[in-house]
Amino acid sequence: MTRPVVTFDAGQTLVELDLDFLAVRLGERDCMVSAAALAAAQDGAWRHYDALVEAGVGHPWQGFMTALLAEAGVGAGAIAPLVEWLWREQPANNLWRRPIAGMVELARELSARGAVVAVLSNSEGRLADLLADIGIADAFAAIVDSGRVGVDKPDPRIFAFALDAVGARPGTRAIHVGDSWAADVLGALGAGWRAVWYRSRPGDSAISRPDVIVAHDVAGVRAAIDALL
Repeated sequence: MTRPVVTFDAGQTLVELDLDFLAVRLGERDCMVSAAALAAAQDGAWRHYDALVEAGVGHPWQGFMTALLAEAGVGAGAIAPLVEWLWREQPANNLWRRPIAGMVELARELSARGAVVAVLSNSEGRLADLLADIGIADAFAAIVDSGRVGVDKPDPRIFAFALDAVGARPGTRAIHVGDSWAADVLGALGAGWRAVWYRSRPGDSAISRPDVIVAHDVAGVRAAIDALL
């Protein structure tokens, strides 16, 4: 196959944490925290997530959620049981379910232009079901879920698995788009791919490397991919 491959991370790249849904779910356990409080806590929680990934934790969902609830003001004694419950519920009630405006449309556009487009994500094993449920799975030639294949980004093996999943040969031009410096960007570079670092929050692109293109919105992602292709 000579067609280029473009893969997208899922959480915070194609779909984002649905804070309204999370607030409702917490309310089911008598934890009253507003979506606004959760939104204000996100930046710190994501910094904690990136630090855990960089330290080799792999897919630290529970660490992220613990930091998010703590920064949103949930009492310390309530956090661990809530996180454990949300984790058990995650396969059937995935909290990352709000499509990011324009990103799936970009994936469809790239496919129409001749690229092979796939999802490559650290997830819990039911990502394909989620993307089907919210009506976007058909935009992708493959959905590579670390919970299914048993390898997490940034391990280069999962990037190789993605090439296999779409029938591409090693050495095919491949670009990965994702929000995590440790998992997505360093993972892609370590696998010999190019990387687009999607940073949708202002002020969090302090790291700079000449071989990484930073994009802050969908238009920026499109321009970065065009430059790399």
